[in-house]
Amino acid sequence: MDSNRRNIEILKKIVEYCDQIDATKARYGNSLETLENDQDYTNSTAMSILQIGELTTRLTTGFKKKYNGIPWQDIKAMRNIAAHHYGQFRLHYLWSTMNDDIAPLRAYCNQCIEELGKLTSDNTA
Repeated sequence: MDSNRRNIEILKKIVEYCDQIDATKARYGNSLETLENDQDYTNSTAMSILQIGELTTRLTTGFKKKYNGIPWQDIKAMRNIAAHHYGQFRLHYLWSTMNDDIAPLRAYCNQCIEELGKLTSDNTA
């Protein structure tokens, strides 16, 4: 699989996790108080954030240099906090990420998927 196709598949998975976060918010309600008091809500959302961060490590270096409209390193750092310091995870950071960062991440990933798809189809034509 060429690097563009690989990156597209990774980006699609990131978008799926963004969608899962939104579905979780819809299920539990978009309330910080609920997030703070419902461990299932917290765990579900944190796991999606962790998975997104893990997936960003699989994007090629060339992709991340070219498509630098998203702070890929910051996403990886958030993943590391969720994975290694979960008990110290500050819920207001999770809340902020859920509400401020997921929609732009999804939009950017979809834009990249579209651009890479055109490049891939141009190379196979």
